[in-house]
Amino acid sequence: MSGNKAVAYMGPGKVEVRTTEYPTFVLKDGPGVNPANVGRKTPHGVILKSVATNICGSDQHMVRGRTTAPEGLVLGHEITGEVVETGPDVEFIKVGDLCSVPFNISCGRCRNCKEGKTGICLNVNPDRPGSAYGYVDMGGWVGGQAEYVMVPYADWNLLRFPDKDRAMAKILDLAMLSDIFPTGYHGCVTAGVTTGSTVYVAGAGPVGLAAATSAFLLGAAVVIVGDLNEQRLAQARSFGCETIDVSKGDPKDQIEQLLGEPEVDCGVDAVGFEARGHGGDSAREAPATVLNSLMDIVRAGGALGIPGLYVTGDPGAVDDAAKVGSLSIRLGLGWAKSHAFYTGQCPVMRYNRALMMAILNDRVSIAKNVNATPIPIDQAPQGYQEFDEGAARKYVLDPHGMISG
Repeated sequence: MSGNKAVAYMGPGKVEVRTTEYPTFVLKDGPGVNPANVGRKTPHGVILKSVATNICGSDQHMVRGRTTAPEGLVLGHEITGEVVETGPDVEFIKVGDLCSVPFNISCGRCRNCKEGKTGICLNVNPDRPGSAYGYVDMGGWVGGQAEYVMVPYADWNLLRFPDKDRAMAKILDLAMLSDIFPTGYHGCVTAGVTTGSTVYVAGAGPVGLAAATSAFLLGAAVVIVGDLNEQRLAQARSFGCETIDVSKGDPKDQIEQLLGEPEVDCGVDAVGFEARGHGGDSAREAPATVLNSLMDIVRAGGALGIPGLYVTGDPGAVDDAAKVGSLSIRLGLGWAKSHAFYTGQCPVMRYNRALMMAILNDRVSIAKNVNATPIPIDQAPQGYQEFDEGAARKYVLDPHGMISG
């Protein structure tokens, strides 16, 4: 095949649907590709026909111009697709298989992969541990917001759905397995959510709503979601969450009104480095706000799960320190309360099969809870714009018109 329609970042605030090269089993030079990866052969890979490929809040950081992403970078790390071609070294994955793709690329061979730390694989990014499709400084693996995408180390990376017809009937739910559902779940697991927990989730975007869903799945007694966006808070309330509008004041005071005490057992940061202040400061960006707030409201001995993205380079940051990822966090408070902090990429493979089983057996409705909304790939620029404006939706690109509803 000669062409491949894909969504590309074209500068701050601008994405375009362009025709790019059809993927092959050799990494070629292009926007964002690490020079050390150019010419890298991937006989262990497959070509996927994208069935569902989602717009993520992490993509929005790049599109807003808040990273060093180069123009022309093909976006997209949340991929679900059908195998249409296999490399010569692929043994178990077959043409026709419908699979979920973990957003973090891992080799399955290095020390970290063997320890289950697939978010920080040592072999896929020449610059640092960890990699992802279509993301700045992640090795230059081409993104999956496209009609077709190459997935390396396929026997290791791909989660094959056991029954294609059954999977297609729940494809919007299963499309969340590539990133936000495991990421939200990881945030809750690392925060210590268990039966009877009281949980505060900062952020009612798709990852925050996935974390809230996960908290209930893990047995939480009360899940409180905080945000500035009333539409997104209403979406959280639609499946049983309590909510607080952080523009109206300190979360601690509002939590006390809900629980009768100003602390929770567990805290999840689903906001990241573009956080805003609380109360009267809610119009001002203050990147350490959520971390400091969580240390204030999580009980002594509790934990903070931090799936929200923090970066080492932010050209649009509010000050020089934040431009290199240095934030004024109250570490002394966290130390005094013996808090545990868990950061970094979610190791998707640790959770995705179990969450797939929960979906297929009707134990969770993640697509409903995050308001998953399929759109044609040609509408990607509109989807990015609406999401950036605060739409309470999780946009799912449908490159081949295979998603019903």
